[in-house]
Amino acid sequence: MVEFRKRPKEGIPKVLSTPAEFAEAAARLQAGTGAFAIDTERASGYRYDDRAFLIQIRRNGAGTMLFAPEGHRAELTQVLAPVLNGQHWIIHAAPSDLPSLGWLGLFPGALFDTELAARFAGFHRTNLGAIIAELFDVQLEKGHGDDDWSIPQLSEEMRAYAALDVELLLELATTLRDILAEQEKLEWMLEECAAIVAKHAHDTSPQPGSWRDIKGVSSLKNGKQRAAAQSLWNLRDDISRRTDTAPGRVLPNKVLVEIARVLPSTQPQLTRIKGFPRRRKGAAQRWLRAVQQSQKIPPRGRPGSLREERTVPSKSVWSREYPELWEEYQQIRAAVGDIAEELGLPSELLLRPATLRAAVWAAIGGSGTISQPEDVPAFLESEGARSWQVNLVAPALIASLFSQPH
Repeated sequence: MVEFRKRPKEGIPKVLSTPAEFAEAAARLQAGTGAFAIDTERASGYRYDDRAFLIQIRRNGAGTMLFAPEGHRAELTQVLAPVLNGQHWIIHAAPSDLPSLGWLGLFPGALFDTELAARFAGFHRTNLGAIIAELFDVQLEKGHGDDDWSIPQLSEEMRAYAALDVELLLELATTLRDILAEQEKLEWMLEECAAIVAKHAHDTSPQPGSWRDIKGVSSLKNGKQRAAAQSLWNLRDDISRRTDTAPGRVLPNKVLVEIARVLPSTQPQLTRIKGFPRRRKGAAQRWLRAVQQSQKIPPRGRPGSLREERTVPSKSVWSREYPELWEEYQQIRAAVGDIAEELGLPSELLLRPATLRAAVWAAIGGSGTISQPEDVPAFLESEGARSWQVNLVAPALIASLFSQPH
């Protein structure tokens, strides 16, 4: 029978928010044993960046603790870094949490990602609630993930939700480790985890954004439109940073792109754009001024085309302009897919589709990057493939690519 768990079995922890509370909790964690189960709650839908507003940590012998770092981030780092850094962490979907932890100067020595482990093990649903329900018959109370975790006082329900996210994480890691060992996939998974740790080892501060990253901005066809998008983005970024507000709440991406496309010359034209925040005092004048200023930039100073040179054709271009080579790629992809199916792995976990396309194009597209069988393993490694992936995929690639002349 499935247990529906709304509250942690050890009770709902209080939120620790002062340096004195941080120090006391760090000492308790230090006295515990084994790995650290860690999770974060962020507020990127409400605040300027993706920093952590709550950090949940659980360790055997210490229990679960909830840290609220805002206002005392340096003090939290000072007491937690000596306890956590270089240790064994357990996180579910670690790439989403490690950046915000790195911004606090917190870095694992070793990692076990339970979401990744569940994918390796062949589970179809790998979100935390689904995998715990399947393995432990425990249904966790969910539904607060999109809440505003930056508010000063978290409700009891939010605190319970946060604590439940780490309550069974240690047991989940042990169970998944045993499953992977039995399936002879544990070493592969640990190699992937080591790569995740290395990738985020230098995440000490948020990476600066760019107007070029906005979804839909590549559809802007001329320099005037791109100049407007850049100007609008700069204004939005300044407002967002100054007010610590999520950029999408200041001006949604879709609206920003549409303003740049239309290039309104009057306030009525601007306010007729769907989604424009017309009720905000002074909004129309502010955003219209940004558009007008962008149009004063001389042609040579306007941003150029956003299209970057591709070493590998896009899938649509490849299939349309090189149909015979595309058919050959499809056969090779199917062969790699057969290996993944035999191993009980998602094909994209065995090898990223982009890496496979790059390897095939390097061999049959005429670049000469891969001209002999010995080139295949080195090329895969240069594209970021791990040794376990190279060992499994390279022989099949070599057999497919060099079985007949191209």
